[in-house]
Amino acid sequence: MQPYDSAGQSIITPAAQTSLVDILDRVLASGVVITGDVTISIAEVDLIHLSLNALLASAVGGEDHR
Repeated sequence: MQPYDSAGQSIITPAAQTSLVDILDRVLASGVVITGDVTISIAEVDLIHLSLNALLASAVGGEDHR
């Protein structure tokens, strides 16, 4: 919920605004795991069950670890 002033205008300070690029940068820097299950069934008989796992992370090799 956003705060509003007496004129009904939204009050958002510049520090509270975050761009999509900043959010993606933070997520990819630490990584995120997305999981899910999908089941296709007919007449309560499971025909196909899929388990999905995805890892999203940055692959930047800024340092050489030898």
